[in-house]
Amino acid sequence: MPNKNEVRLQKFMAECGVASRRKSEELIEMGKVKVNGHTAHIGDKINPKRDIVTVRGKKINKSDKMYYIMLNKPRGYVTTVSDELGRKTVMDLIDVNARVYPVGRLDKDSEGLLILTNDGAFANALTHPKHNYTKVYRVTVRPAVNDDILERLRNGIEIDGRRTAPCDVNVITEEKGRVVLEFILREGRNRQIRKMCEAVDLEVARLKRISIGPVKLGMLAVGKSRQLTDNEVRKLLRSSNPSESE
Repeated sequence: MPNKNEVRLQKFMAECGVASRRKSEELIEMGKVKVNGHTAHIGDKINPKRDIVTVRGKKINKSDKMYYIMLNKPRGYVTTVSDELGRKTVMDLIDVNARVYPVGRLDKDSEGLLILTNDGAFANALTHPKHNYTKVYRVTVRPAVNDDILERLRNGIEIDGRRTAPCDVNVITEEKGRVVLEFILREGRNRQIRKMCEAVDLEVARLKRISIGPVKLGMLAVGKSRQLTDNEVRKLLRSSNPSESE
């Protein structure tokens, strides 16, 4: 009979702010996680009140305070908690007394809105594919676009053997040799916009995410962060459940 006090190890790790569930699974597979001194395995369950879980030798505990942070990520930072190559990470820009981690990612050369949290349930709601959060990006490309290129981008581009979902692409400003586009995506694949642009012979000079669902970057300065308001958190959670949306 199932023990109602037991939870999956990766779920507990996410709730403790170690990493997302998927990244927690990777840590387990790498042998970095132990339960009561024994190396953990995918599929393990634990009793949070009784079992001792360590990650890289450090005991983890669920935090009483939940953090929901908006960061305006600069270019040149990788979206990881730590980096084996010694590169600057987004964690260098965050100063909170809790183990928070990024929800989703922006690649090293991209910038803009990134959310960090230590709430595993919240992170799971934001990253689960079924929720289809709309994400808006401002993308500066070279040299120029035409109607054919725009239609190809909007209708979907085959990248890595799979076609991208239809999206909205609009011209914001246009001058000789340089165009600013607005991409509105409802899926999030690795380096998606860069690969889409490459497929139609466009060079991406700048890529900035300006909103995730109902939350907008606004005037937050580059490299700065702030706590999401309670209302912003509620809106994100409501928009992850269509039956409760406004």
